[in-house]
Order: sequence, then C-alpha cells, then structure tokens
Amino acid sequence: MNFLQSVPAIRRIETSRDDLFAIDVVGHVSAADAENLFGLLEAAYLLHQRIDVAVRIVDHEGVDWADISDETIKKGAVHALEHIGRCAAIGAPDWTPNARRALPASSPVEFRHFKIEDEAAAWEWLGARPTGQEATAAPERG
Repeated sequence: MNFLQSVPAIRRIETSRDDLFAIDVVGHVSAADAENLFGLLEAAYLLHQRIDVAVRIVDHEGVDWADISDETIKKGAVHALEHIGRCAAIGAPDWTPNARRALPASSPVEFRHFKIEDEAAAWEWLGARPTGQEATAAPERG
C-alpha cells in the first residue's frame, strides 16, 4: 500500500472530558504516524496545561521506533513530564513498563495498564467516557 493511501494508525477518540487526550492505535505504527501523534499531543498541551491520556491498542502490528527521530522522542518525554498526569493503556501489548523506564524514576506521570476486557475500568479511572462512535466500545460510567 502506498504511504499516502494508508489509513492512519493513530485515531482520536472523542470523550466526555476536554482535557483527556484519547486515541486508538490500530495496526502498524509508522514513523510518520508517531510524528503525527507527537504533534497532536503538542496541540493538546497548548489547550490544557495538564492532561490525562488514554491509549487503546487495536490489532497491534508493531512500531517503527528506529525510524522515529531521537529529537522527537526526547522532546516527547520532556513534554510528557510537564503535561501528563495519568495515562491509561488499554489492550495488548502492555507498553507501560517501557514508558516508565524511558522517564525519570521521579516521574509524576501515573501509568496504568488495563486488559481490553477491563476497558470500562480504564474509563472510570480517568473519570471519562468515549462519546460518538467510540461510545459502543466502552460502557458509560454508572
């Protein structure tokens, strides 16, 4: 498939919280997808000094980490420390141990992994729910 014809691996999830950045990561994540993700996060940081993040993994097929610039990764880590409070990882694989190792031990970012069948608990932990088309994927809080 041609790069310009490929479907984005990073898809926004509309939620009930303005300060929650939520995405689906679908299939294979190219370096261009990752660069786009970091750009979307930068925009979220401009809107809100502190945000929470939800990352739902769907049909994981890998990430082209070697093709993502070191500068982008370093800048992403610094900005995560400055802006992210909680990060819910939903689905497999559980990448939270790698994320914790990439940040200083004193990191204020609280990571938590949820199995896909426990997705409702992730939304509850974040105090939010998906809205729009994504709402069928996770039940509302009761």
